[in-house]
Amino acid sequence: MTKAFSSEVDAGSRQENASKHESGAPFRVYRDGNGFRSRLLRLAMVTLAPVVALAFAPAVTLAQAPPATPPATTTPPATTPPTTPAPSDTTPATPAPAAPTPDKPDQTAPTTAAPATPSPTTPPASATAPASPPATQTADPFGEEITLTPKTVLIYTGNATWDSAFESLMDAFKAVSGLLAKQGITPAGNPMIIYTSTDDNGFVFQAEVPVDQEPKNLPKNMSMGKSPEGRALKFVHRGSYDNMDNTYEAITNHLDDKKLEAKDLFIEEYTTDPLKTAEDKLVINVYVPLK
Repeated sequence: MTKAFSSEVDAGSRQENASKHESGAPFRVYRDGNGFRSRLLRLAMVTLAPVVALAFAPAVTLAQAPPATPPATTTPPATTPPTTPAPSDTTPATPAPAAPTPDKPDQTAPTTAAPATPSPTTPPASATAPASPPATQTADPFGEEITLTPKTVLIYTGNATWDSAFESLMDAFKAVSGLLAKQGITPAGNPMIIYTSTDDNGFVFQAEVPVDQEPKNLPKNMSMGKSPEGRALKFVHRGSYDNMDNTYEAITNHLDDKKLEAKDLFIEEYTTDPLKTAEDKLVINVYVPLK
């Protein structure tokens, strides 16, 4: 825009100057040199008219001549290309292109790379493979026949009423665990309760903990011995100790239905630590030895 505007201004200036030359030239000729005196001298100059005409002709011609045409743009002469020297008789031999190698590709003829083919998008695993169903929890054994293997155990003998049964059993486990801990003996299996006799008021029991070595200095209510052995039926109870009445009722019904005769003792194996597990989270295997 600035260049075009300057061109218009310059062109206008040239036209204006030309107009002034065309209209102003006669004004300068007739008014130049006090024009009222020209009439007094006109008669004297009649005889000199040819001379005056000849004298003023160039000036008039120059004054009345149209303004000079702006010089045309000079076209630069065409550039003559330099003369190519004639080839010499001896032309250097063009070396043959070297064979391309894996490390250095052939550079004499560039190869246009083919457009990369987009690799198919692998769908997410969830779209191709159905989600694996959650693992089904295996049903707890109920009345499964097994064979009990005797183990060396530390035995705590005690008795309790039914009203304080669970508290009495936990006190027995604490006494056995405390003795083993003082002597640096680690239990070799899960703690067990053996019900040796029962009545309406309470029961006599043995709290047993398997061990690999015999502890020393046992109190009067503790002794070493062996856990029960032989054929037995296995049942599983999950939940609090107070709800075990339902489990024992189901066990009694199962023995009646199968016409099986059990020994006068029941074994409870605590697969979860009874001293650290919430009572409603207990898992207890119940073994019923058979005659």
